[in-house]
Amino acid sequence: MRKKQEIAKLVHQERMAGVHMSEQEKRVFQTLEQNILDIRTEFIGLLGEGIRDYSNSQTSFEKIEKWGKETGTYFFNLGTPLDEALKDTSYYRANIWKAMEKDTVAKSLSAASVFKLVSIFDPLLDHAVYYFSLTYVQSHQKTLENAKSAFLEVSVPVVPLLKGVGVLPLIGNIDTERSRLLMEKALEQAIDLKLTHLILDVSGVQIIDTMVADQLFKVIDALSLIGVETIVTGIRPEVAQTMTSLGLNIDGLKVKANLHQAFHDIRLLKNR
Repeated sequence: MRKKQEIAKLVHQERMAGVHMSEQEKRVFQTLEQNILDIRTEFIGLLGEGIRDYSNSQTSFEKIEKWGKETGTYFFNLGTPLDEALKDTSYYRANIWKAMEKDTVAKSLSAASVFKLVSIFDPLLDHAVYYFSLTYVQSHQKTLENAKSAFLEVSVPVVPLLKGVGVLPLIGNIDTERSRLLMEKALEQAIDLKLTHLILDVSGVQIIDTMVADQLFKVIDALSLIGVETIVTGIRPEVAQTMTSLGLNIDGLKVKANLHQAFHDIRLLKNR
């Protein structure tokens, strides 16, 4: 295990031998190659320390965990697929075993000593793979959450029609998270645009059940508290039937068939 750089180079050469890259990919890889070699060398060194100092296994596992997390983040940010990155494992295992085999033969180690090496080495490698993979999954989830948040941010657009009047077209499903953002953004934009009337168009909402209706009522109530009158438009016939069958109470809710009707009513009010 003393020749960690030599082993790292062997792992790297064997691993990259079967990888096909375009000329552009090769140029990019050349700028990263030394760093990747350093990562491999560090890992082999940590495994060597873990085998030598097996009596202090807690420290070894902590170092391996740290390496797994940092390296997982690094390769995730490079855009390397997890299944491709994990192919490295077999190359590490094979080359480190070759190095240990030479040592066991040179030192005439007993079978018991060889099994001891196995019982130390395999858990260390498995530990690295676990935290490497875990970091990938967590990074992927975070990316999805960020993308979802960005989508939600633009999925609550209040469009100004004329002075004091705006329309908020809703499309898709409304879940708890989106309804929270709907409340927040509708209030913010109503204040920013100095609205007196907001047309809430739900023609793009596929399902309006008890939960969705409750969330919409809360938004309408909150808007009324800041002086904004809300008109709901675009309730499709099948949605209206569902709302009726659920016994949803829409008393006090101002509803129009479409945007044109709502806009016409608001203009009449403003012209009084």
